[in-house]
Amino acid sequence: MIIGNGIMANALKSYDRENVVFFASGVSNSLEKEISEFEREISLLKSVVSQHPEKKFIYFSTCSIYDPSKAGSPYVIHKLKIEKLITELCPDFIIFRVGNAVGRGGNPNTLINFLKNSILSGNKLTLHKNARRILIGTNDIALFINQHIKDFNNEVVNLAYPYQYSLPEILSHMENHLGRKADYETLEEGSFYKIEFNSFSEDFFSKIPPNEYLKKLYSSYL
Repeated sequence: MIIGNGIMANALKSYDRENVVFFASGVSNSLEKEISEFEREISLLKSVVSQHPEKKFIYFSTCSIYDPSKAGSPYVIHKLKIEKLITELCPDFIIFRVGNAVGRGGNPNTLINFLKNSILSGNKLTLHKNARRILIGTNDIALFINQHIKDFNNEVVNLAYPYQYSLPEILSHMENHLGRKADYETLEEGSFYKIEFNSFSEDFFSKIPPNEYLKKLYSSYL
């Protein structure tokens, strides 16, 4: 069963299973600060787990947990709280910490949607030259889980294309895809953090190089 109706829930529809709860109704906006939104997710999660204790519970967390600059953000603190709650309440679970998810539509504040909308509207951007981001398409998340759901049990799994893209790199390919030039300036700022991926994740993406994966994301979702 699938809980939610956003881009992640839609990507999972083809892989729905009666003995699994795909909890795709969590807070998705990393800039969220409203306590009521966090409490809503906690309340819903507790309700779903109590109603379906026999089902495997799949939850989507975030790789932002590894980013030192975001350690004190309400969003990351909330995600860590949710993860702890799942380990306490669920006898059978997998927590997927995903990178910047790319899907069709969805939250306008996600990285790719924000950059796309800024280019199309002519808004000026400021890029941190030294920052890096990890990306993954929602369809790839769903397909990976479908293929490897039996390979993990009561684990936290990092899931993203295993390459750290620079923001100028992401923007340059987007300009090419949209046929529009972005108005931006770059600052010698930003950083990135190390993320370890398991062999299943690395093998899943092993046949597609970084540039081609960006092209695939843009052609699939923009």
